[in-house]
Amino acid sequence: MHLIQYLQQNEWAFLVTSGLLGLIIGSFLNVVIYRLPIMMQREWEIECREMLGQEQPKEITEPFNLNRPRSRCPQCGHAITAMENIPVFSYLFLKGRCAGCQAKISPRYPLVEAVTGLLSLVVASHFGFGWQAAAAIFLTWLLITLSLIDFDVQLLPDSITLPALWLGLLLSLNGLFADLQSAVIGAAAGYLSLWSVYQLFKLVTGKEGMGYGDFKLLALFGAWLGWQYLPQIILISALVGAIIGVSLILILGRDRNIPIPFGPYLAIAGWIAMLWGDEINRAYLQWSGLA
Repeated sequence: MHLIQYLQQNEWAFLVTSGLLGLIIGSFLNVVIYRLPIMMQREWEIECREMLGQEQPKEITEPFNLNRPRSRCPQCGHAITAMENIPVFSYLFLKGRCAGCQAKISPRYPLVEAVTGLLSLVVASHFGFGWQAAAAIFLTWLLITLSLIDFDVQLLPDSITLPALWLGLLLSLNGLFADLQSAVIGAAAGYLSLWSVYQLFKLVTGKEGMGYGDFKLLALFGAWLGWQYLPQIILISALVGAIIGVSLILILGRDRNIPIPFGPYLAIAGWIAMLWGDEINRAYLQWSGLA
């Protein structure tokens, strides 16, 4: 209780705590981002083999979750110690190499930790001490996880999107970000809007332009922020997607036929709307002369 009062009365302490907590959680997010898709694939394979009456291979039935087995170097099997798992600092201390075999460690690990800490700090600074900051920081962590999983394997796991969607509706009972009516309409409109675009695109081209996870992610934002923010989220995500997509093709030479996941762009747009949506809406209304 004294700690909560101290953080409430000292903004700098609240900001530092939020940033440090973000760094620690960022380390855990790296585990989730890597392991959750493998866990999902194993579960699907087990279910398929059960339906076909096939024997389950040992490597599939062995424990594999967010806790087990212990994190190890994929090259030499060296178990990661507590001192080697300090966010960002361990990577710098080890000079980006495994302590066991000196194999290179992907810089994405400290980058995810640093970005999680930084974004947590930004959210804390924007909302200040309170339930809004706590909820927004938690959603920020979920969006980072969803974005990188979608980038890696083109999946937005229901195990994250659906609980977060329901959480948004529950938070709207007290009007934390939106009133209940706006949140319910937002959840339905968010899902149905992209679902309609998907069906129309498929009807015209015979191809699938996006996945059902994208519908659920936009529904999530509708549940958290209300239907009023959906237009700007769609527009911002399309703009961000166009800029990044063209850049990947022109600068990095990415094959334009390779699909680019839309989830990260939705996540970026939704995060921006959560923090500065009101200012964006007001600026648009003033610019258009509707205010």
